[in-house]
Amino acid sequence: MSEPLRRLLAGLPDLLPMLEASYKDIHAHPELSMQESRTAGIAAQHLADNGYEVTTGIGKTGVVGLLRNGEGPTVMLRADMDALPIREDTGLDYASTATAVDPSGKAVPVAHSCGHDMHVAWLMGASMLFARHQDAWRGTLIMLFQPGEETAQGARAMIDDGLFERFPRPDVVLGQHVMVGPAGTVAGSAGPITSAADSLQIRMFGRGAHGSMPQASIDPVVMAASTVLRLQTVVSREVAATEAAVVTVGVLQAGTKENVIPDEALIKLNVRTFDEDVRKRVLAAIERIVNAEAQASGAPRPPEITPLDRYPLNVNDRQASDRVAAAFRAYFSADRVHHTGPAPASEDFGCFGTEWNAPSVFWFVGGTDPELHAKAKAEGRLNELPVNHSPHFAPVLHPTLQTGVEAMATAAMAWNAAG
Repeated sequence: MSEPLRRLLAGLPDLLPMLEASYKDIHAHPELSMQESRTAGIAAQHLADNGYEVTTGIGKTGVVGLLRNGEGPTVMLRADMDALPIREDTGLDYASTATAVDPSGKAVPVAHSCGHDMHVAWLMGASMLFARHQDAWRGTLIMLFQPGEETAQGARAMIDDGLFERFPRPDVVLGQHVMVGPAGTVAGSAGPITSAADSLQIRMFGRGAHGSMPQASIDPVVMAASTVLRLQTVVSREVAATEAAVVTVGVLQAGTKENVIPDEALIKLNVRTFDEDVRKRVLAAIERIVNAEAQASGAPRPPEITPLDRYPLNVNDRQASDRVAAAFRAYFSADRVHHTGPAPASEDFGCFGTEWNAPSVFWFVGGTDPELHAKAKAEGRLNELPVNHSPHFAPVLHPTLQTGVEAMATAAMAWNAAG
């Protein structure tokens, strides 16, 4: 460990009780995407209390803190703030019981089932360390708290609200995500690190009739069911074994009564890819299959295919990734730094680096109790551990909290360290 990094991190143990309390508070008070007013207020006040120039309301609820400390590189650190419309089932004494109204006007339960509350706590911790130990580094820090990652709105909203005009272009953009993996470890790689994602809504049209007279109908339930089954062949028969793609149907809705054949059916699906050519081929195959099944059923009108949201492919810059990896290996023991391939999860983090024309690096921090993870691995049950977006997902507090702050600080100091 370098002397500047040692000075920077020396005060971290004393901050952990405060960060734990902040994490538990944010966990217990989650907010839906683009509704993160309370969380944004906590982040903004925290930055202001630590001497940052604070700008709020960027892209609705985004917060940016700027800390200038002489001549040197500009480094951006990012955390996302939003939660999910999920009912938490962790049994924690600080578990969320919150509800909110979603964009459709429906009341839904809300929980931090993806770990963004941990991300906020990590960035709060890193921001305090850099503010309190300015003798250890030189340059400018941009601390960015982003809304709406779960709906792919937040990064774009901040960019469209003048982010690039209001703040200096960073020399590197850094971010991290808590995931299933032994707590206390970090993992990443150069190149694609999270997948591109496309979500689509498909309305298929038929002709309704009484359930006892199917001959009078064009049944959209059968049409949609055949479509869902046929879509399973896109990956298995149209994507090469050396390529990667995921096609998941998450919503299949039709009808309201068992003896009524409805007029239409609704499908919502999600596509994950790691290559733009594969992405285009998969989306074209979906459109072809949907239209062909409708035509085969004699549908009275073509299906409506509507894009819902899209996440770009998140690609880690190779030189910057190597720099971060070297910094991690110098700080953490060798068994705590892992190489990992790209994850099928998706992120809008990549928008910042791509559109700012700045290198970016994104990595993962393990959040699973190490003994529990080791036991599950030995028994071949890793796939049974609660993953992100599960109502049972909750990172173990220690050492996850400390490791995440250490990782953010270590990565940033790979650019900002002073002698």
